[in-house]
Amino acid sequence: MHFDETYDVVVVGFGLAGGISAINAADAGAKVLLLEKSEVPGGLSICSYGAVRSARDPAGAFTYLQATSGGRTPDDVLRVLAQGMCELEEYVRGLAKINGALISTSVAEAASGGDDPEKRRVGANYPLPGNEAFYHTTVVDVPGFDAKQRYPWANGAPGGPKLFKIVHDHLLQRGVEIRLAIPALRLIADPGTREVRGVNVSMNGTERSIRARRGVILASGGFEGNADMKAQFLEGKPVLNAAARTNTGDGIRMAQDLGAALWHMWHIHGAYGFRHTDPAYPYAIRVKRFPDWFPGEQGRARVKMAWILLDQDGRRFMSEYQPYTQDTGVRPMQQYDPVRQRYPRNPAYMICDEAGRKMYPLGKATSNDKGIRYDWSEDNLREVELGILKRADTLEGLAIQLGLEPEAVMASVSRWNEQCGSGRDGDFGRPGNTLTPIRTPPYYGAPVWATLSNTQGGPVHDAECRIIDVWGKPIPRLYAAGELGSAFGHLYLSGGNIAECFVTGRIAGRGAASLPPWNT
Repeated sequence: MHFDETYDVVVVGFGLAGGISAINAADAGAKVLLLEKSEVPGGLSICSYGAVRSARDPAGAFTYLQATSGGRTPDDVLRVLAQGMCELEEYVRGLAKINGALISTSVAEAASGGDDPEKRRVGANYPLPGNEAFYHTTVVDVPGFDAKQRYPWANGAPGGPKLFKIVHDHLLQRGVEIRLAIPALRLIADPGTREVRGVNVSMNGTERSIRARRGVILASGGFEGNADMKAQFLEGKPVLNAAARTNTGDGIRMAQDLGAALWHMWHIHGAYGFRHTDPAYPYAIRVKRFPDWFPGEQGRARVKMAWILLDQDGRRFMSEYQPYTQDTGVRPMQQYDPVRQRYPRNPAYMICDEAGRKMYPLGKATSNDKGIRYDWSEDNLREVELGILKRADTLEGLAIQLGLEPEAVMASVSRWNEQCGSGRDGDFGRPGNTLTPIRTPPYYGAPVWATLSNTQGGPVHDAECRIIDVWGKPIPRLYAAGELGSAFGHLYLSGGNIAECFVTGRIAGRGAASLPPWNT
């Protein structure tokens, strides 16, 4: 084998998982190289809310994670994740000292009371055993940090860049070598033992081989930007991606090349979103993010949702405001009609009125790319001008513009307004305080498509974050971290992937760095 360079540990992917992996490998004494395919760092992590899902009780956290994995993730993997979540608040607070970042938790917010029901509640998303063990650890402020100046390409939630800045500062302090716009192509392994020796990469159009004396950590995310993989692994089609077009499943394929088993390939985190009328814009634009509500506490969901969704027959088919809409909202969109041989809910059609149009921006674009950014207007009128939203003086006229049967649309809206009057959605159980009638012209509508925020599937890993082959054996010197093969196999936990980035990054970084060099 010929190698152009040598490092102890090579980490593929510079989101939070890759950054934490590199920090921990460096702290264990390894010479680390951190590679990123994109021109800019951060991956999907920098677009997130930056809330690190933490826990207070490892037993309770494990019980909850066991339920939300749907029996698809081994207990020892879940126990390690649960235990790691119990260590995260202290770990994040320790990291934050590097730049004086202010850290807060949802526990503290709950103690302070206030009128926001979301801040008063501590726990996970669903009333499953152990849900009370969880809370969020969040970076509130980084003194002197201007996200738009430091990471101008990151267009997401405000908390993500703050959390990423802390991790980035630690990498710079340790002198970890970071290379951007360097795609990893293939793992180099001993042909007899499959023991990983290094990585082939593309640098300025030239293929180079990098030796990893101790191990390789794949932290390259999922397959959000790979249309072929989505068509093969997801139930519905098309399922558009809201960001991360460079997440094309590279790490998944590299692991498969050495015999890795896969899990959770069907499981995606997402809702529904708009298509931009500019064909050059590469992403769907997700609908407005609403506060989550806890099943059994529907009365606390008080934010008015401006719209309803209709299928291609002009009928409602789901609660538009699910307990965690940005996670499970994508699932009903993928239903297939075998009689008519089509997906009658993809696209579905959003309908609202003038009062709804004035409430808030109906969409929120997300991206982490140089030269690609879209900011949804505050009053939604630019989207009307662009043709993303259709406008008409009558419901009949709007239905015709959307290609729907006018009588069906008018009947559905009439039924909806009746339910708003009674304060109860008897059809699909949307929380009563979120109901908003649609009766003030002009009317607005748009097709909305199944849209994923991120995938959960990838190579199987064990409790030590070693990637496992189809025979249940670890592939020597190969580790996974973060979204690349998430432990979440049935229901997602808000902030859970961020927590995984930290927990699995710590484990993978220390594990890879602890191995004896293979070339001695």
